[in-house]
Amino acid sequence: MSKPFASSADTAEKTDTLEILGDGIYALTAEGDPNVGAVEGEDFVVAIESRATPTASREWLKILREQTDKPVRYLVLTHYHAVRVLGASAFDAQDIVMSQASRDLVEERGEQDWKSEFGRMPRLAKNAEEVPGLTWPTITFKDRYDIELGGDRGKLELRFLGRGHTRGDITVWHDKSRTLYAGDLVESKAALYTGDAYHFDWASGTLDNVKAYRAENLIGGRGPVSRGVAETNAAVEQTRKFLNGMIENVGRVHKANGTLKQAFEATRDALAPEFGAWPIFEHCLPFDVQRLWDEFDGIEHPRIWTAERDREVWAKLQD
Repeated sequence: MSKPFASSADTAEKTDTLEILGDGIYALTAEGDPNVGAVEGEDFVVAIESRATPTASREWLKILREQTDKPVRYLVLTHYHAVRVLGASAFDAQDIVMSQASRDLVEERGEQDWKSEFGRMPRLAKNAEEVPGLTWPTITFKDRYDIELGGDRGKLELRFLGRGHTRGDITVWHDKSRTLYAGDLVESKAALYTGDAYHFDWASGTLDNVKAYRAENLIGGRGPVSRGVAETNAAVEQTRKFLNGMIENVGRVHKANGTLKQAFEATRDALAPEFGAWPIFEHCLPFDVQRLWDEFDGIEHPRIWTAERDREVWAKLQD
């Protein structure tokens, strides 16, 4: 029997857990669903990541409002993927911040990504009809942007550290609490989605740059918060191990003039003992392998995923 497409059969609600990592430093995890966060300034809040729809974002805001009633001045989006950005309108933020590269990706492929991701993960698309349209930033930057928090709260340093999960990912660093919001550049005990990735850059220099922060708290895209330098280093290295395992196995089959299907099966067999029980492993891997195969074929920039292409790749590899 064919496996259900992507996460279409994942209908179980996840439990949200608020973690307070310091004075006004928040992360919300959800049992392998996308993480979000927030940092309080002196008289405003910086929200980090949206959820997939306004309804889902309001659920997060309700939890946040139990801690602070300060208005959301900035909404920082680490990359362009639909489940991270399409709930932005709920925040009523004065400014929405993303890298210029991510803004370009919204323009290039935002509509297709919207349909693709809601088809892959329908449970996250709560009241999808409320989404007013694509999310556009009001502030963009190439490599760096700082947000002064006011008073004695320090600042947030937004940085592009290199191509990785997409070509526009940024991280958010709060030096005072040694907290890093890494977006989907790091996953903690959750499988990686790499369908829009630059695997070789990500597994090398980009993760080196993430690790160089020596964060005391690291909030990845999914999974639990890592605490203490040993744990945050481990989260980075586990992400690298997943990427290198893909590169090794897909690369071996590609070099031997094998098929995409053979590369997928070899990679799944190699990674499943360590990573197979983690959230969205089966969902992600066909798209991951297809993108990496393209890189080995010399296709530098990811091809656009559409709802139709999603199904074609899934049928070719996972069924």
